[in-house]
Amino acid sequence: MFPRFYPPAATNCSSCREMGYIVRPRGEFAQAEICACVPECTRCGGSGRMVIERDGSRQIGRCRCQKLPDRIRIFNTARIPARHARSSFVNFEISDASVIRAFGEAQKWVSEYTPGEENKGMIFWGMVGRGKTHLLVATLRSLVFTHGVQVRFVEFSRLLSTLKEGYSTGRSDTSLLTELSTIPVLGVDELGKGRLSEWELTIIDEVVSRRYNAMGTLLGSTNYRPADPTGAPPPNLAKPEFERQTLGDRVGWRVFSRLKQMSMFVQTRGQDYRTSARSISHARLTTVPNENAG
Repeated sequence: MFPRFYPPAATNCSSCREMGYIVRPRGEFAQAEICACVPECTRCGGSGRMVIERDGSRQIGRCRCQKLPDRIRIFNTARIPARHARSSFVNFEISDASVIRAFGEAQKWVSEYTPGEENKGMIFWGMVGRGKTHLLVATLRSLVFTHGVQVRFVEFSRLLSTLKEGYSTGRSDTSLLTELSTIPVLGVDELGKGRLSEWELTIIDEVVSRRYNAMGTLLGSTNYRPADPTGAPPPNLAKPEFERQTLGDRVGWRVFSRLKQMSMFVQTRGQDYRTSARSISHARLTTVPNENAG
């Protein structure tokens, strides 16, 4: 296999599996670092800078060995939760044949993503514990290491908490909402979660509308069926609330209409990963897009 980054990782490295980097939980978030098996660059001596002869003049340029550190820096600003430090396409478990479609759609989406252009997003939906967040994080991770794209992960209820904390200390929500509207790819986990207060609906409308108008790519996950509002009231707390209500019920007509235009919906099925002892089979790196190409 052609080296994915330069200099290449050691062959058969058990730590990074020849990827050249390792992702570990560090505090609240996942953080990547260059694997110890990657040797010092012989082209620049580890300085990261090269003297380039161009049109008879000598210029200083960056060495290609800096591609991996650059993408690690991007990943480390994505705010991927520490719990999902290992979530990737490589270790996604296929519980049964019904999961293969969602897994394949995510891989295909990454391989077809075109940086700098408008890309339709993708929202994973299904019952609790079907691997939606794993696939969401794996897609974001692969985007970073495949295309060098800036991404941001946010769990919707955590976003609400962060905004409320800011209000209590006198901080405006403008800077955070601007960041979420301008990042090239935003991943929103748990779309539709919450109490459906007027303020919560205003925030989701603000995030989705600003990305819609900016033609930004939106990825997401939700427990709710992607259908228009039905008017069904929330059920009692003894039942899963997503059994009756749709995503349209949870986010409203306006937001759901825009989500339909911005993203395709991909259903995740299969066993509940959180309750099964072990999935039937394990997804191997076969058709996974080369994370370090491009």
